[in-house]
Order: sequence, then structure tokens, then C-alpha cells
Amino acid sequence: MYRHFFKRLIDFLTAAGVLIILSPVIGIIIVVLCFTNRGKVFFFQDRPGKNGKIFKIVKFKTMSDAKDGQGNLLPDMERLSKTGRFIRNASLDEIPQLWNVLKGDMSLIGPRPLLVEYLPLYDETQSRRHEVRPGITGQAQVNGRNAISWQRKFQWDVWYVEHLSLCLDVKIFCKTILKVFRSEGINSGQTNTMERFNGTN
Repeated sequence: MYRHFFKRLIDFLTAAGVLIILSPVIGIIIVVLCFTNRGKVFFFQDRPGKNGKIFKIVKFKTMSDAKDGQGNLLPDMERLSKTGRFIRNASLDEIPQLWNVLKGDMSLIGPRPLLVEYLPLYDETQSRRHEVRPGITGQAQVNGRNAISWQRKFQWDVWYVEHLSLCLDVKIFCKTILKVFRSEGINSGQTNTMERFNGTN
């Protein structure tokens, strides 16, 4: 009953309430990013959701679109401004995803939605992460986030699918709050984002 009805109800009511409460913070971030990103506030990207259905995720834009002489985007670390780094370290860039939760594309808790190009690279077990709505945070995020290997991340995602419950979601939510305040597991090694997934083999 929780998986098929109450989880979605809780997601909707919580996302709506948090958006209202954080509206002053959201307003400040929008103003700051308007100046630092030359008016570009939001980042949109296609991501696979439940059952692999593609949706457009929205986040605050923390990196510039700076390119090299050949027209290629510069490495993440060179495009991430001080303001963007602060917003990302505080996980404030995730706030707009509450809109995705309201729409039903995402859940508050679940496997993180990854890149569409990864879909054909998953094995049968890894693909099970799409049996539920993707989340703003999840079991993998509170157990290492970008600091753990892809293999371990997928293991946690599938474990969540198999053990999904209200009690587990509450535990993950509480752990997420602690992680955000401690800024733990945000980066992978010396990079600011997780390395690309190239398949299990």
C-alpha cells in the first residue's frame, strides 16, 4: 500500500510544503545566479524515470558553458564557479527537483536518475533501479554518494527497490539531512562530479 499509494501522496504534500517554506531561499539563489551565470538560472536535462520513461530534470545551474578553442566544454572543475561550488556543496542545486516530484517524475527518496545514455549499459540487475521513481536522495546517496564506485552504487539502488518501505524512507531522509550539513560524499576523488559509467565490464 505504501509503495503504490501513500509514498506518492507523501511526496506531493512534502514537496509542495518545502517549496513554500524555501521560497525566500529559492528567490535569493535565483537572483545570485542571474548575476553569476548571466541570466542562466536553471539546468535542464533528459533523464530516465520509472520504467525508463524519459523526463526533463531541473536543477539550479552551477557551472558555466565555457568552451575551449575547439568548441568543447571545459572540464567540470574549470566551469564550476565559487558560487556554484557553494550551492552544490550545500545541495541547494537539488531544490528545483521538488518540481519534478510534484509532477510525478520523481520521488523524494529513490535511486538517483542518471544519464539516458547509460540505459543500454545496464545489466539485468542494474536495470531494476527503474522499477521505482528516481529520487532526489536515496540509499546510495547516504552511503557514499559520488565517493563510492558505480558497482556499489547500483548495489545500493537495487537493495532499495527490494526493501522499499516507509521506515526505510524516513531513515534515508534523516541521514540525508546529516550528510548535507556535513557535506559528505559530494565529490569523487579530486573531481566535482562522478566519473562516467562505461558499463560493468
